This record gives sequence, structure tokens and C-alpha cells, in this order.
Amino acid sequence: MIITHHRNSHTIETGGKRFKIYLLSDIHWDNPHCDREALHKHLTLAKEEGAKVAINGDFFCLMQGKYDPRRSKKDIRFEHNKVNYLDAVIEDAVQWFADFADTIIFIGYGNHETAIIKNVETDPLQRFVDLFNYTHKPNIPITVGGYGGWLTLQFRAATVDKSYKIHYFHGSGGGGPVTRGVIQNQRKMADVEGADCIWMGHVHELYAMFQTKATLDARRYPILKDVLHVRTGTYKDEYGDGAFGWHVERGAPAKPLGCITIDFYLRHDGKARVLDVFPQILTDSGYKR
Repeated sequence: MIITHHRNSHTIETGGKRFKIYLLSDIHWDNPHCDREALHKHLTLAKEEGAKVAINGDFFCLMQGKYDPRRSKKDIRFEHNKVNYLDAVIEDAVQWFADFADTIIFIGYGNHETAIIKNVETDPLQRFVDLFNYTHKPNIPITVGGYGGWLTLQFRAATVDKSYKIHYFHGSGGGGPVTRGVIQNQRKMADVEGADCIWMGHVHELYAMFQTKATLDARRYPILKDVLHVRTGTYKDEYGDGAFGWHVERGAPAKPLGCITIDFYLRHDGKARVLDVFPQILTDSGYKR
């Protein structure tokens, strides 16, 4: 189950010592360049493994309404080219994701969703989640988060109780062709306190790394704490073969398609409770170790 403490602070009760979560962002599901085959493959894998899926913004693309100066006839799917464009996308998505009603449990906002709220005065993400939960009645209804916020994983097994705090933020800026957004991880280390993991998307890069900081444990003993930094990629392949398109003309590189998975295992190590954390990169061709 998911417990809501604040509009952007939620706890996921994992239900045991083992838990696996798939972290996705920047799906841009309604865009013709979305690699739905890869997306479906990864969601199916999560379902078969009994894992859960969380999505950190830009679930939709939604750039083809008359309000958007970026609209283009070649960038709208045939089934969405209707007078009720937003309704068509949302209703189609509710059916497309039906098989994963008990897999996807959390979705946050990205700049594509907040742009619709600003320009059209409707919330496409909340509308999708409300209709999805009403239609499919998942065991754990999808919860809507914020553009940034906190997901706490709560592990309980016998007398063992431990939490793992994920700070998520969809992202900002362009990422940079050299730094690929990594410099923003250092900024987050400075302005976010208490996170075990910092998760961002937005710049369509894909990596996981640890940064270590000095701190004190509950006994006030000096320890080193590893903070996991996750940047989830996209499922929108704008580069293609590199021949044409806005992405190619502005000199942008090919972007990695895929997500990050994290395996958790809570165990005893003598008298201590240890939570093992194993992040992996998952692309269309499989895991990258």
C-alpha cells in the first residue's frame, strides 16, 4: 500500500525483506517517436518479476494541441488526431496500460504535464490516474506525486524495520552535451538533506552512481553514507537514424532508451540491520552491468 503524508511525500509499504522497483521517466507515450515496444517489454518484465513501477514525469508528450506552437502534423499519432485531442490521448492511454494496473503505482509530474495545466487549465495526469483507477480498480491505486518530492520505502520483517528515502525531482535545464546532467547531482547533494537516493529525469540521460558523504549514525558514531544518484532515460527516440528532424538539426546526440531498476534486500549482519541496494541500467537490449 501507499501512504500519503503530504501531497508530495508518500511511503510505499514493501511488505517484506525483498523489493524491486523500476524507475522510469520521460516516456512521452503519445509521441510517435515513443518506442512502445521497448516500453511494453520493460513493463512486462516488471510485472513478471512482481516488481513495482514509479514514473518521474513526462509520462505524456501532449505537444499537438492548437495551443502549442511546436505542433506538427507528423508528430501526432493517427488515433489522437481528433477534435478532442487531450481526451483521445488520455482515454487511449488508460486502455494501453491496462495490463499493468497492478504494476504501476506512482506517477509524478514533468514539464510536459505542467505546461498543459498552465496553457489549457486542465490536469492531464490527474485525469489519467482518476480514469485509470476507476476503470481498472488496481489492488494498489496509482498515486499522483509532485514535480518533486519524496518516496519512502518502508521495509518490515519480524522485528526488523528499516526505511529508504528517495528524493525525486523531474529535472531542469538542458543537461549539457558534456556533463549530461551530472553536475546537477552535486547541486542536489548540497540542497537535499537525508535522502538515500536522489532521482531525476528530464535530460534523457541514463546512469546510476554513488556519491559518499560523511555523517553520524544513530549512536553519533562517524560513518560514511553512500547516496545513490539515479538519472532515468527516455523512451522517445528523437534521433532515429540521424537523417532529419529538429533533434538532429540542433546537433543533439542520440539518447539512451531505458530505465533504472533497483533490487532491495533487508538482512541481519550480526546485530545490525543492513539494507542491500542493487541498481541496474535496463535498456532495450537488456541489463547493462
